Amino acid sequence: MKNKNGRYQKLSRQSCKKLVKCFRFMLLGGNFILFILLGQIFAVQIVRAERMYENYDGQQQEISNEIKEQKLYAKSAVLMDGDSGRVLYGKNENAVLAMASTTKIMTCIIALEYGRMDDVYTVSSYAASQPKVKLGAMTGEQYRMGDLLYSLMLESHNDAAVILAEGIAGSVQAFAALMNQKAEDLGCQNTRFVTPNGLDAQGHHTTAAELARIMKYCISESPKKEEFLTITRTISYQFSDIKNKHTISCQNHNALLSMMDGALSGKTGFTGNAGYCYVGAVKKDGKLFIVSLLACGWPNNRTYKWSDMKYLIEYALAHYNYKNIYEIQSLQDVIVVDGQIPIVSLRVDDGQKELNYLIKEGEVVHIQKRLPNELAAPVDKNKAVGVIEYYIGEQKVKQYFVYPEESVRKIDFQWCLNEIKRLFLLQSK
Repeated sequence: MKNKNGRYQKLSRQSCKKLVKCFRFMLLGGNFILFILLGQIFAVQIVRAERMYENYDGQQQEISNEIKEQKLYAKSAVLMDGDSGRVLYGKNENAVLAMASTTKIMTCIIALEYGRMDDVYTVSSYAASQPKVKLGAMTGEQYRMGDLLYSLMLESHNDAAVILAEGIAGSVQAFAALMNQKAEDLGCQNTRFVTPNGLDAQGHHTTAAELARIMKYCISESPKKEEFLTITRTISYQFSDIKNKHTISCQNHNALLSMMDGALSGKTGFTGNAGYCYVGAVKKDGKLFIVSLLACGWPNNRTYKWSDMKYLIEYALAHYNYKNIYEIQSLQDVIVVDGQIPIVSLRVDDGQKELNYLIKEGEVVHIQKRLPNELAAPVDKNKAVGVIEYYIGEQKVKQYFVYPEESVRKIDFQWCLNEIKRLFLLQSK
C-alpha cells in the first residue's frame, strides 16, 4: 500500500528485507537467539514508522485547520462574523475592485429606507434603454416600488435599478449620492457608487471587506432589514405594470438558498470588468457569517463562487464558536492634582459585563488599558479619562471608556479659606 509518508514505506521495506535475511541465517546457522533479537529490532522499527506516520498525518490535519488561499478562486474574499463585523479571514480584502450587480444590495436598502412599497414610478426613456439583463419596461409604463425591488434582487434587472433611482431621488446621480453617503456612514472609505445597477463605470468600485460590511448593515442593522430579507429570500415572484399590460415572472438566482442550510440572503453579479461576484449570508447553529467574493472567475466559470462560498462557510462553522472574553477589571484610584478631593476612584462603562465573540482555537485575546497616572482638576465625572481595549489577535474588537466616579473641583481661594476654618475648629475642640 502506498503511504503518504515515503519514509514509512521505505523503512518498512528495509525492515522486511532484514527479517528475511535473519530467517535465512536462522535456518542455516540455527542461531535462534539472534533471530529473536533481530525480530525485536524489526518490531521497534515498525513502531517508529507508525509513529512517524501518525505525526505526519497530524501535521496534515493541523494545516487543514487553516484556510488554504490556493483553494479560493476569488481574487478578493472576506469571511466576516455577521454579528460583530470582525473579519475572520481576508484574501486581498482591501483591494479596490469592480462589484457588478452586488451593487444592488445598496440600491435595495436605500430604496426601502427612502421610498414606500406602494409608491408608483414612471419609466423614463433612459431607464428603458438599459442593457440586459432587464425586465423590458417601456417608456411611460408605471410600476410599484415593491414590485421593482423583487425585479431588482431576484432577476437583477438593470432597468428596474434605474427606475427606482429616478423615482426616489429624481436622477441616477442624486440616487448615487444617497448610496455614497450611506457607504460613508458605514465607514466604507474605498467604496464609491456611480450607477444603481453595477454596470461597469469609471470610479464604481468597492472592496471585499466593505461589501461584507454593507451586507451586514442590510441584514442586521437597517430599520428595513426585515423587508430586505423577505425580498432576497423569496424564490419566485410575479407582477404587472399598473395597467396590467406587461406581466413579469421572476426567479431568484441566488442558488445558495437551496444549496446550503441556513442561507439567509445574497446577491450575485457579473460584468466583463468585474467577473463573477457574490455577497451572501448564512445563519446556522446560532452563528451568522457573511462572505463576499470579488473577481471570482470569468466565463465559463460561473460556479466558482459557489465553491468558494461553500468552502468558507463550512470552515467557519467547523472552527468558530462563541466565547465570553469579558474580564472584570481592577482599577486603582487616581491622584487629582490641585483637586479639592485628593484622590478619585475610576469606573468602567461596561454595561452587561458580557462580551461574546466567535473565536477559533489558537486565537489569543488580550486586553490593553490606557489609564492616567493622575488627573488635573477640575475633573468631570461624565468625561472619559481612559479606555480599556479588547483585542483578538491584532484586531481591536471592543473598547470600554473609563470615567471618574465623581466630579472634582479645582482648589480655589474660597476652598482654602473654608479648609483653614475647618482645621481651626478641629483644633479648638
